[in-house]
Amino acid sequence: MERSPALGRLVDGFGRRFHYLRLSVTEVCNFRCTYCLPDGFKKSGPLTFLTPEECGRVAGAFADLGVSKVRLTGGEPSVRRDLPEIIARTAATPGVDKVCITTNGWNLERQIGAWRDAGLTNLNVSIDSLDRAGFHRITGHDRLESVVRGLDRALELGLPTVKVNGVLLRDGVGDGFDAFAAFVRERPVAVRFIELMRTGDNAEYFADQHVPGSVLTDWLAARGWTRRDRAFDDGPAVEFIHPDHAGRIGLIAPYAPGFCDGCNRLRVTARGQLRLCLFGELGVDLKDLLEKDEPEALRARIVRALAGKPRGHRLHEANSGDTRQLAQFGG
Repeated sequence: MERSPALGRLVDGFGRRFHYLRLSVTEVCNFRCTYCLPDGFKKSGPLTFLTPEECGRVAGAFADLGVSKVRLTGGEPSVRRDLPEIIARTAATPGVDKVCITTNGWNLERQIGAWRDAGLTNLNVSIDSLDRAGFHRITGHDRLESVVRGLDRALELGLPTVKVNGVLLRDGVGDGFDAFAAFVRERPVAVRFIELMRTGDNAEYFADQHVPGSVLTDWLAARGWTRRDRAFDDGPAVEFIHPDHAGRIGLIAPYAPGFCDGCNRLRVTARGQLRLCLFGELGVDLKDLLEKDEPEALRARIVRALAGKPRGHRLHEANSGDTRQLAQFGG
């Protein structure tokens, strides 16, 4: 099938081009991570999330506008029993060549085969600590061994890209870096530490646990790790490689100068709202057009919305917009 002539129209007022969509499929999460949902997910209204058909329409509209990479997020996407169908619809979208999931790994060991068969190409697994007690303390669940087995199963199945996400916390500096470096010595996995971000609900935790990304980059430089070149549709991570390690270690540092200058991604929430910035305010509702299946009007609304995308977030001002916690909009 030929691509739409609309290809390449996702450019904002600052000349940034968008090839990457993060599509949340649920706000529900079954972990209780200390930095996000320490008290667990609390239902605040009807769980009227996008249907598989509507997810497919989102993917189609963005692909027509030049997006080639779609990441399915949550909450925890695997709480949806129809996740394989959502993956399959996304993978079948003309123009989409990377279908990714970010998961906490709860169902990974059991379901990774079905996800791969449905068309998954890229897997990101959230692992904040490789110490069993530390993992339990952060997530509220003693499931580290199962999560790692699921990750290793993904490697056995030959998934093209497998990555680990971990939030950079004061408690994990030092020994935690050593453990992850050992983890990627033989595994061809990219571990990316995400600098802790302040949200509406975690101000006290942020004050206690935030450390700058330089603690990691200084640690890597002292041990001979060097910076790796980026691909055009990469996310915001800066990755480092070492000749003695099969895997990579990276950093996502939203407080670093110029972090937003290379932004190449947009977000659609599980309720069908286009978010122009994770830490912005409000959004643009797409749900009515998704329900009616009006692709031309949907594309036009998305393009018009880009005029409102800000140059950058305001985290340096302790302003996280209307983001209470990261599960709310897909992180």
